[in-house]
Amino acid sequence: MKKFLLGVLAGVLMAGLFGVVALLVIAKLGSQERSVEKDSTLVLRLEGAISEKAGPDMPAFLGGAAPPTVTDIWKTLKKAAIDPKIKAVVLMPRGLSVGWAKLQEIRGSLVEYKASGKPLFVFLRAPRTPEYYLATAADRIHMVPEDYLDMKGLRAEITYFKGAFDKLGVKMEAEHAGKYKDALDSFTRTNMTPESREALDLLLDGLYNHLSDTIGQARKKSGAEIRKMLDDGPFLADQAVSAGLIDALSFEDQFFDEVKQKTGGGELKKVGLGEYVKSTVDGFEGRNRIAMIIGDGAIVRGSSNSSPLEDENQMNVAQMTKLFRQVSEDKGIKGVILRVDSPGGDAVASDEILREAKLLSKQKPMVISMSDVAASGGYYISMTGDPVVAYPNTITGSIGVIYGKVNLKGLYDKLGLTKDVVQRGHNATLDSEYYTLDEKGRKKLRDGVDSVYKTFVGIVAESRKKKFEEIHEVAQGRVWLGKDAKDRALLDSMGGLDRAIELVKERAKLAKTDKIRLVVYPPKLSLIEQLLAKSSPGSVSLDSMVQREIREWTGGLPMELFREGAILRLMPYRFDVR
Repeated sequence: MKKFLLGVLAGVLMAGLFGVVALLVIAKLGSQERSVEKDSTLVLRLEGAISEKAGPDMPAFLGGAAPPTVTDIWKTLKKAAIDPKIKAVVLMPRGLSVGWAKLQEIRGSLVEYKASGKPLFVFLRAPRTPEYYLATAADRIHMVPEDYLDMKGLRAEITYFKGAFDKLGVKMEAEHAGKYKDALDSFTRTNMTPESREALDLLLDGLYNHLSDTIGQARKKSGAEIRKMLDDGPFLADQAVSAGLIDALSFEDQFFDEVKQKTGGGELKKVGLGEYVKSTVDGFEGRNRIAMIIGDGAIVRGSSNSSPLEDENQMNVAQMTKLFRQVSEDKGIKGVILRVDSPGGDAVASDEILREAKLLSKQKPMVISMSDVAASGGYYISMTGDPVVAYPNTITGSIGVIYGKVNLKGLYDKLGLTKDVVQRGHNATLDSEYYTLDEKGRKKLRDGVDSVYKTFVGIVAESRKKKFEEIHEVAQGRVWLGKDAKDRALLDSMGGLDRAIELVKERAKLAKTDKIRLVVYPPKLSLIEQLLAKSSPGSVSLDSMVQREIREWTGGLPMELFREGAILRLMPYRFDVR
């Protein structure tokens, strides 16, 4: 029996060792550079969310490569423009879930690629506004004959829960600094405040004019003509052709036949984005290393042992601190781009991240690059005093502070639940979900919110070299588009990754012609790291899946922000481009 058990144990150990070796081999093969055949056509099938932070790559039998990041797409199109092995690019976007700034970055990269003289072809399925916006970078757009173009203008829509809360006996008690800081209005009101409507009108006008003017320029029409046309949307396929929005109706095989014909005939050698990312192009990258630190998601305090797989929508203080210090200690890094895509979050966590960013800024030349959203706490962590670059359609500002707690007393009464308390200290029940805030407790919170707001405005004023009163005038929780924020001196320059690199090279005293190697932090996880993360205490669980569902329902707000009783620097709403 003893020998039998020893044999079983030895077999298990051998199997485990074999498994580890096999995984290491798979990981090695997956990370190897790929070769691309001559006269290849790069096919970009862009679907779903496109993040700033790299997700985990998996073996093909477990789902394959992670979705491409914004940087992956940017780098891919730059490589394709100079790669003699790539003769054309085909764009096939579908069901995109990205914001306006990322769309501007990707479309700009497509336009720059096309300027190389190589052709760009576009094939659309079930196209909506974001897919069509990207498609207009090409001269010729194809669409499936029986499909329709779901493009009909823009709207800003906010769901208000107060009526439902009243029926349930639930009350959200909130304090805020800044008349535009309406992040919790969804839970305390049944409609927009005049200030909310004013801010949203300005945002929507800016986005709508940009959309119509961009389409008009691409389709050789005026912005006014496009705006009038959008009043008749959405469009059946033949209507889209008649309106001059679509050039040809075809099925995918017919589309690729045309691509083959227009690129010289012969065999069409397709290469996908994931495969091409791992290829090399001689002379594309230089020896000068520039770090790009990704600050992506809602800002939370978190912990250092959180699973990387679970934090894709959060900016954790401990993890960000680790990245900043890692870059600071790397003497080979010539400069840093802090890439921010965040609606904000916990005020204390924002302060800690800003502190680390400032320390790094003293060690390395730094530039801030704003993505889709860099608002409230996301704007706060950008105030290092370094140049701030944003897209015209970046959502930013929201310089304000809120505090909120849920009062469940009415719901408990309906359910027959009661609580009794023994306390010491008048404000001991301040954060209890059972007791209503009294006048003294509300004043305590009000003082705290006002104090944090004054600090916020002061930090911005110092960073932007403005007076407190000047920043307060454009703050008060108001959200701005990037172009309007620049007009109010809240940031320095319009542009994306190219502009950020141009500025950081200048600050690092590199020549404009010097090639750089952009090193992204955090990098993609190796296969072994992924498996270790999955088996860690912070790995995927029923609780975490439920939290993700709640986060989606509440517009992306992590429940940690409310559980920790935090004063928040948080943007009031989320934008979905459809």
